[in-house]
Amino acid sequence: MIPNDIHNEILKRIKAAEKEHNVKVLFAIESGSRAWGFASPNSDYDVRFIYVHPRDWYLTIDVEDKRDVIEYPIVDEIDINGWDIRKALKLLWKSNPGIVEWLQSPIVYVDDGIFASAARSLLPTIYSPKKGIYHYLSMAKTNYRGHLKEDIVPIKKYFYVLRPLLSIMWLEQNQKPAPIEFHKLREMLTDHAEVNHEIELLLERKKRSQEKEIAPAIPLLNKFIEEILAHYEEVQFTEPDKSRDISPLNQLFQQFLIV
Repeated sequence: MIPNDIHNEILKRIKAAEKEHNVKVLFAIESGSRAWGFASPNSDYDVRFIYVHPRDWYLTIDVEDKRDVIEYPIVDEIDINGWDIRKALKLLWKSNPGIVEWLQSPIVYVDDGIFASAARSLLPTIYSPKKGIYHYLSMAKTNYRGHLKEDIVPIKKYFYVLRPLLSIMWLEQNQKPAPIEFHKLREMLTDHAEVNHEIELLLERKKRSQEKEIAPAIPLLNKFIEEILAHYEEVQFTEPDKSRDISPLNQLFQQFLIV
């Protein structure tokens, strides 16, 4: 839940970005720990948005050289930036986890009612679970080996390992984008009662603690993580061939080329 004053300030900054850059924001959401469901009281608000320029901005010979992101420094714990629609759709074509997760955020600030719905409808034909698995596996390995193999560890890093691991399990089983909400991903742990209980305790602590709190490592979770990592590092993932056609993405892009 986003406090009303923060929500209103975020909308104000989105409007200011539209005016400053002469763009229209089509879709704006909360990303990061607040959308995932394990924010600390002082976690940043990670606001991400997709925007479109007027048509003539794209009808130039140097369009490839133009800046296609809007970024602002973090002010009052609000981290806000966005991608141009062309960049976003190119990344969606590549199954980029960023845009795929944005489209599934449970916290939406702006929705024009067209873009996000249309983009989500294309996922079944263009999303690659295999690419998603390799992305999340890399994320889990990096965070575990870089932060959780010491006696004292940052507690938030457990969630930066567990979330991608559970996403892999989801992708392997369902062959479609994993939900970003952590409580939904924990459905993959129905056969791991002790692990799930330990996660519940850690989750409650995370929601009360400051963002950078450290604590002793949790042997049960480390053992579970190492076993899951070892398993997936040996698996050769396959997926059904899809008749991938980029034309629906082009059509969606062209739909937003306004005069």
